Amino acid sequence: MGAGRMGQVHGPNAVRTPGLRLKYVVDPRPGAAQALAARCGAAVATLEQALDDPAVGGVLVCSSTDRHLAHALAAVDAGKAVFCEKPIDLDLDKAREAQPRFRDARFVLGFNRRYDPHFLALKRRLDAGEVGALESLQLVNHDPAAPPPGFIPTSGGLFKDFTIHDLDMARWLLGEEPTELFCAASCLVDPEIGRLGDVDTARTVLRTASGRLCVISNTRRSGYGYDQRVEAFGAAGMIAAGNVVLDTVGTLTEDGLGAAPIAPGFPQRFAASYRALLAHFAEVAQGLAPSRTRYADGIAALALAEACGQSARSGRAIRLQGDA
Repeated sequence: MGAGRMGQVHGPNAVRTPGLRLKYVVDPRPGAAQALAARCGAAVATLEQALDDPAVGGVLVCSSTDRHLAHALAAVDAGKAVFCEKPIDLDLDKAREAQPRFRDARFVLGFNRRYDPHFLALKRRLDAGEVGALESLQLVNHDPAAPPPGFIPTSGGLFKDFTIHDLDMARWLLGEEPTELFCAASCLVDPEIGRLGDVDTARTVLRTASGRLCVISNTRRSGYGYDQRVEAFGAAGMIAAGNVVLDTVGTLTEDGLGAAPIAPGFPQRFAASYRALLAHFAEVAQGLAPSRTRYADGIAALALAEACGQSARSGRAIRLQGDA
């Protein structure tokens, strides 16, 4: 479902994933649906036609953010396995209300960074105690350039569209739920983003019950590429996952060192994680593995994203109830 930006990532990946075959593309825009279907060797169908087909075992929900929950519910009610892009919904209350309907569903949420080989390696080393007990985290998530203004009104804003990835990463790496959050945000990149009611630059601090801290740095414009870094500080040292460069060739002259740039955007930087995510969905859809990114993870991250907005607007720290 959905032949837009994320459908064009997940559709071709589904074609290349063992255990999956893409049968239909569903999108209200006939031209977009037909283009992606032709690229993937699939047919164009309506939502009803696709869900009524007993040969369809799973659904990839890649539609617009405001339709994620409705489409996921329709697929679950039809007995299909469901992969859903984040966030589950823009309305936390609606997402919480729907949660019981997903209790027995084969469901995978699209928090792809948990499947990234670099971040997975960091997580394994952290859990193995290579730097002792975790004390603090720093997460950097900087887009190379601001999105077009037309994207902002339906995106859910910086926190639900963008920071939500980092909030999920923080929960995953910290190993315990944040109990307090403070966020400061500004509009520094594009005045039009501010006019549309959003922010484009933010710093968020999370604290857990044991005192562990996490600092998240976000901006809609880096000016130097898609900056994705994690630093985990423990009692005996640090584990870091740095940026991925396009190649490892360097040039050294009297002018200094020249090197390849970092990945220009998310499709390039997280290509491996998107493939691993779809491979995991194939396992979940066939009942071979439990989901590693569950509906409950989506609720918890969405609650933190809402708290970011509340803190940024009020200038105050927010005490958290916990939604894991």
